[in-house]
Amino acid sequence: MADCNHDCSNCSEKCADRVIEKLKPHQYSNIKHIYAVISGKGGVGKSLVTSLLASSFNKKGYSVAIIDADVTGPSIPQAFGLKGQRAEGDEDGLYPVTSKNGIRIMSANLMLDDEETPIIWRGSLISSFVQQLFTDVIYGDVDYMFIDMPPGTGDIPLTVFQMIPIDGIIVVSSPQDLVSMVVAKSINMAKMMNIPIVGVAENMAYIKCPNCNEKINVFGDGNFVKDVKRHGLDVLAEIPIDKNLAKAVDNGAIEDFDTDVMDKLVKVIEERK
Repeated sequence: MADCNHDCSNCSEKCADRVIEKLKPHQYSNIKHIYAVISGKGGVGKSLVTSLLASSFNKKGYSVAIIDADVTGPSIPQAFGLKGQRAEGDEDGLYPVTSKNGIRIMSANLMLDDEETPIIWRGSLISSFVQQLFTDVIYGDVDYMFIDMPPGTGDIPLTVFQMIPIDGIIVVSSPQDLVSMVVAKSINMAKMMNIPIVGVAENMAYIKCPNCNEKINVFGDGNFVKDVKRHGLDVLAEIPIDKNLAKAVDNGAIEDFDTDVMDKLVKVIEERK
């Protein structure tokens, strides 16, 4: 391009002169599809959505892997009951820890002697570490890999969007107006970088009345769906506030939780083959 400043790392144009090449997985890994789960704000349920998605695909017979890219706040091992387990390696590379139902999981917490030890790293080091979780770990044959991202639009999302060959992203939000505004930043970041957006998963969407089973919108009056459609997207999963779901995560039993809330999102992802 005539007005090119040759700063490929901050450019969304697709041209022949681009110098950023996508990373390749380990030579003993064969990963067919990769999806990142993102949000502009913390605490909205990215790890929950990642866990439910991975479990849903696993139950359908697919081979599934998860990269926990939220390096300083990893929670995926907790959801899958991997407390106290550690990733091991040999001369070929590192191996993920496998959940009881066969989901291959790699997280910073699986490399620590004490899961409560904080990881105090600068952004550049965290970015390099996330890349290594993709390139140096032997995942084997994987149909679907899900990357649980940290919140925001900083170093890690930029690294994943630029360096890892993802097929698309799932945006997670809760229905509050403020959260929706912040999440819009992630949506716009993805659009600026030409990353396909599969759709939106709404966490804490409602609560069911224990007496009449009516859905109660605790945090909003339905404007959330309108806001999502304003961005040209659809809400593909509505996850309720459910004490049993929270208990399953706390007890490391997310794989045992029976729900159909992810079915529509799973179907859309399957049809994108």
